[in-house]
Amino acid sequence: MRNRKQPKSKEGHEGEEGARPPRPLDPEKARERTLQRAVKLLAAKPRSVAELRERLLEKEWADEASVTYALAKLKEYGYLDDERFAFGFASYRVRQKPVGRQRLARDLKTKKVSKETADAALELVYRETPEEELIERAIEKRVRLRGRPATRQETKSLYDHLLRLGFSYDLIIRKVRESAAAGLDEGDDA
Repeated sequence: MRNRKQPKSKEGHEGEEGARPPRPLDPEKARERTLQRAVKLLAAKPRSVAELRERLLEKEWADEASVTYALAKLKEYGYLDDERFAFGFASYRVRQKPVGRQRLARDLKTKKVSKETADAALELVYRETPEEELIERAIEKRVRLRGRPATRQETKSLYDHLLRLGFSYDLIIRKVRESAAAGLDEGDDA
């Protein structure tokens, strides 16, 4: 019996050693390590300032001062700029897949971009590629894949799809009606 209890106490002793708090890092090493991690995170993918700050603070050794230092250095070098990030993110998303203003604004909010910066980026992106053009592309793609909506249920499915893509309700109604009218005109020609 005594032998069985000894391993338990030994395990408990080892667990206590593993629970020892980490050694404090000197401030200069913490700043350097935080800056290196920030560069690695930005190399992996572009990020907003708030998003990068949050990721840097995840590490035990990163404190507010070292994170602030790293962010300031990256801004100074021109690697960190929320306006450029927001515009790049928004224009990339619009080129990849037609999305509406509401969806893109929600995605930028998720990326922790300020509302003012997001609004400015959205304005630029939708000036280059109007939402009307994007919704037409989305409708064409959907019709190409599933055919023209023939029933009320299929039309509702198209409405729902366009709403999920972030287009406004009024724009969806107008464009789907135009598309349906164009489909009827094509049917008359045949």
